[in-house]
Amino acid sequence: MQRKSSSLVLVAYALLIVILLAVPFIGVYPVLVMKVLCFAIFACAFNLLFGYTGLLSFGHAAFFGSAAYATGWIVRALNVSPEVGVLFGMLVAAAIGLVVGAIAIRRQGIYFAMITLALAQMVYFACLQMPFTHGEDGLQGVPRGRLFGALSLESDLAMYYFVVAVAIAVFIVIRRIVHSPYGQVLKAIRENEPRAISLGYAVDRYKLLAFVLSAALAGLAGSMKTLVLGFATLSDVHWSMSGEVILMTLLGGLSTFFGPVLGAGIVISLQDGLADRAGSWVTVIIGVIFVVCVLLFRKGIVGEFVAYRARRNAKARIQA
Repeated sequence: MQRKSSSLVLVAYALLIVILLAVPFIGVYPVLVMKVLCFAIFACAFNLLFGYTGLLSFGHAAFFGSAAYATGWIVRALNVSPEVGVLFGMLVAAAIGLVVGAIAIRRQGIYFAMITLALAQMVYFACLQMPFTHGEDGLQGVPRGRLFGALSLESDLAMYYFVVAVAIAVFIVIRRIVHSPYGQVLKAIRENEPRAISLGYAVDRYKLLAFVLSAALAGLAGSMKTLVLGFATLSDVHWSMSGEVILMTLLGGLSTFFGPVLGAGIVISLQDGLADRAGSWVTVIIGVIFVVCVLLFRKGIVGEFVAYRARRNAKARIQA
């Protein structure tokens, strides 16, 4: 039964990859899909911290937005290649994550969340005041450049397959982290931190590493988003962006692999589809949808599906 279930999961992943590769040829707007994939990376990064470690951060926009600005600035001002710009953005996000995490992990629960929010607001005001960010105007006209100095990413098709490759790589890395011995310790910390401490684990080190990894991956998402859309604005580092990534993760399914991806797809698609029709009411509509989903799907859409499959398999084993 378990082997059959694993085979179905592999088939589903393969089918998803085929669909992603075929998107530019079936009439779907590639830029929208690229934006969805960037936010899917962001949501997966947040899920690594909250879903698998149990640390609720209200300040993940700080890493997303700071990397977006860092990549945009170095690519536009120094004319470096996009992979260097993305790497620089990740390093900036990881460095900020190291500082924020080292302070925040000293507390737990709501105190941890509020510390991350407060420090993220400091990053927001820094981005507002620094001259290279251009304040409320944002960083505009960021070129996509040439990947490794050879492949031009100016066309949407080339950029699309670059984003798909990065998204798949991130998904594989996160899956490997979760299934590694390190990932099992993170789950133990989430379930019962005092017991993990009693077993001799240096819990603070594990949590800090998880925080930095999550920040770096969130920075990767912000860097890719800047290259795709060609700009970075204050909305990338605003506290509402932290709320959006929480919404994406909870809507799709916490502690699941595909849940954050589905949640990001739903939220970004709704924002794009309703922007012209509903205007400022988009946030209200998404909020109502979120409330309905929370009431009907307590574990998220994917989470409820996984729970249903687990109940069905357990029932089949009992009957057998």
